[in-house]
Amino acid sequence: MSQATIERYFDAFNRNDVPGMLDCLAEDVAHHVNEGNIRIGRAAFEAFCQHMARCYDETLTELVVFVAEDGTRGAAEYMVNGTYLATDSGLPEAKGQGYRLPAGSFFSLTDGKISRVVTYYNLSDWIEQVS
Repeated sequence: MSQATIERYFDAFNRNDVPGMLDCLAEDVAHHVNEGNIRIGRAAFEAFCQHMARCYDETLTELVVFVAEDGTRGAAEYMVNGTYLATDSGLPEAKGQGYRLPAGSFFSLTDGKISRVVTYYNLSDWIEQVS
């Protein structure tokens, strides 16, 4: 169940299906944003997704999902293939630049839902690619 939940989450991401992603999450999900604050709850996660969709067009490839035997934790490694659409606050100006960088996510799962999402990528690498 937990591997299927994580795979469904990433499938929804690649289809730009925010409601599909939200369906994979616990109501009180803790979203640990790379280089950012922890956001609690589905509403905060949805607001983050809306912001990201305005600034970035991303597809994840080369996805590998790992899940603990007890199904309470998981991880994924993947490549982010994106286009920088609109300037994000505090970051370089967006001019439709393409980028590709490795990233990873870590998950906690409770009752078949994702209760914690932690995402990591190298921000310096991304800034170099879009500058």
